[in-house]
Amino acid sequence: MLFKVILSSSAPPPQASLASALALVAQDMSLVDEVIADRLSSGVPLVGQVAQYIISAGGKRLRPVILLLTSGALGYQEAHKYSTAAVVEFIHTATLLHDDVVDESTLRRGRPTANQNFGNPASVLVGDFLYSRAFQMMVQAGNMRVMQVLADATNIISEGEVQQLMNMHDASLDEEAYLHVIRSKTAILFEASSRLAAILANASPEIEAACAEYGQAIGTAFQVIDDVLDYEGNAAEMGKNLGDDLREGKATLPLILAMQRGTSGQRELIQNAIETGSVDQLSSVIAIVRETGALDGSRRAAMAEAQRAVNAAKQLPDGPYKDALIALTSQLLERRN
Repeated sequence: MLFKVILSSSAPPPQASLASALALVAQDMSLVDEVIADRLSSGVPLVGQVAQYIISAGGKRLRPVILLLTSGALGYQEAHKYSTAAVVEFIHTATLLHDDVVDESTLRRGRPTANQNFGNPASVLVGDFLYSRAFQMMVQAGNMRVMQVLADATNIISEGEVQQLMNMHDASLDEEAYLHVIRSKTAILFEASSRLAAILANASPEIEAACAEYGQAIGTAFQVIDDVLDYEGNAAEMGKNLGDDLREGKATLPLILAMQRGTSGQRELIQNAIETGSVDQLSSVIAIVRETGALDGSRRAAMAEAQRAVNAAKQLPDGPYKDALIALTSQLLERRN
């Protein structure tokens, strides 16, 4: 059982507040936002409209934040970090545009998705624009290692998306297959963000590896908590519809653990819901997930990944940026959206 060791771990202790962590990079983030606004410009008005719509919706901007915090921890203060952080955000935003079309989502961050407002064709094509703009910016930076990491990450994300599509409505999915998808689809861009900071800072191979592990671990924890909230969260707080994962036929960790731990009848009910994508029995599925301890088990899995991120961050130079990276792991476990 893949998560056997993970389930026995405990959460990392908080080192500082999230607010203080974000305050460290507030000025840097404003400069990243300037780069984003500048590079969103296009001679085609619809491109700017759609891109601005989804980017202005807010969001946590976690990937740029992690890149900037890691840069600070490694003492890197050159302007390349702003454009690289903007590239990461463009790639992430492109994946959101494409995801919402594939998943037929109607709500994100508390308002209609771009595809709901502008249509599927516009969302897909503007996603393509953001990908291509990101690669234009990479080329202009002229750093082959940066391009390699981002090109590899983008390719892995695409593979993860296709793998997830193939896994839809498959109730036999196990933890290993689930973990492979979330590492490819979500964690890889977190990993790339922290690794890129190390590359820009000319860090040693050991420090670069620690940064990459931090990003992969915190990205994995982030996605596991996201999957937990689909059965535990509040729609108003989350800004999206509860039960979306089930509606899309996704066998996420809470459902995988519930099927492992439940009775044959409970297992059959969840299996049928995944295979049909029906949310008619959503309340029953949620009850089973809770009764079997699957939500607690999933949270413990996320806690262990967060601890792995903390252990990696401890290899970085001491200081407020390192403390902020550690604080971020605890805060992500407590999030409600």
